[in-house]
Amino acid sequence: MNILKSHFRYHKSQRNGIFFLLLFIIFLQCILFFTDFSSDENTVVSQTEILAFQMEMDSLKNVAEAKKIPKIYPFNPNFITDFKGHQLGMSTNEIDKLHVFRAQGKFINSTKQFQEITGINDSLLTSISPYFKFPDWITSQKNKEKNYSNNKVDKSIIKKDINEASSEDLRIVNGIGEKLAKRIIDYRTKLQGFSFNDQVFEVWALDKEVAGKVLQYFEVTKPPTIQKINVNTATFKQVLAIIYVDYELTKKIFNYKNQVAEIQSIEELKKIDGFPLEKFNRIALYLEAN
Repeated sequence: MNILKSHFRYHKSQRNGIFFLLLFIIFLQCILFFTDFSSDENTVVSQTEILAFQMEMDSLKNVAEAKKIPKIYPFNPNFITDFKGHQLGMSTNEIDKLHVFRAQGKFINSTKQFQEITGINDSLLTSISPYFKFPDWITSQKNKEKNYSNNKVDKSIIKKDINEASSEDLRIVNGIGEKLAKRIIDYRTKLQGFSFNDQVFEVWALDKEVAGKVLQYFEVTKPPTIQKINVNTATFKQVLAIIYVDYELTKKIFNYKNQVAEIQSIEELKKIDGFPLEKFNRIALYLEAN
């Protein structure tokens, strides 16, 4: 009992301390009870500020939505995959039509042809066609044809066979001098004769406009007889000598020949990875597979 009493027995200073602590607590309670801490000031937000805030929120929302939309980069429409087609908004049927067309070894060379093959509507075509990127040779060829068609042709001119034209004959064309006439004839010799009218545009340093004028006076009336070489028996040097075949393509042709043992048809060359299909008709003038 004495032990318990000792714990509850306080001397005078301790009792005073407890008394003042109780007074302080009561004082704080009174302050909390009788004092109003609420503010009478009302925050006034103007309509302009509300609209500005709403516009900022809408802007952030639009940015977030834009990020969800996949960005479209320029692409060749000949190589649209199923995934890419669905991203662009094409139907499964439209994508399948494209794949069937490509399976035939054919290529789409214009926006109009793309719509004809796939059957997509005008609205979708308008939205995706700006991203179409066709090979440079297609664009170049279209420019050549456009320049040629824009030239005014005098219907009274009787065109001569360009394969029989002499240097003097060529120089009747405005813009063709002795050097250019010689260059055209030299290129004709390398080709063993012009087989297509547009081969004139391939002559080195011959301006497209001047080449168009040449075709106002000359054309391929009688295609040349070209000495073809057998792709299965030809040497590397012989194939490389063909004007449309470079070193890398020659290597690919011989590698393919080694894989199949013998090329049965010149059409097989189209199967070679990286073969320039746009040049096939020209290369086929010089090769055979007998």
